Amino acid sequence: VQLQASGGGSGQPGGSLRLSCAASEHTFARYVMGWFRQAPGKEREFVASISRSSGKTHYADSVKGRFTISRDNAKNTVNLQMNSLKPEDTAVYYCAARGEIIIGCSPMKSEYKYWGQGTLVTVSS
Repeated sequence: VQLQASGGGSGQPGGSLRLSCAASEHTFARYVMGWFRQAPGKEREFVASISRSSGKTHYADSVKGRFTISRDNAKNTVNLQMNSLKPEDTAVYYCAARGEIIIGCSPMKSEYKYWGQGTLVTVSS
């Protein structure tokens, strides 16, 4: 599956941004989806994941209560609504998909098979 992330840009502390990721596969609903991010000089880290039917979500502690992951299986998209932005949210954000039919909202990047190209989010005043 091919993934294309969009929506990155600049935001102010306390502001909001919304990321979207479009998938090429009509079987999108079979994939658990996740968002990860990588700040300069740091390892890529888990942000959020969502089950195939949207019934389960999982968040990193650092974004819990501020970010919301959602998906629209009819449109083959997964979104990340980011509110109450902080400077430490600055990073390249990647959407990712686990293997087809595999279940579990894993936070482990090694368990995601497909990756988008990333979109840069910069939070500063």
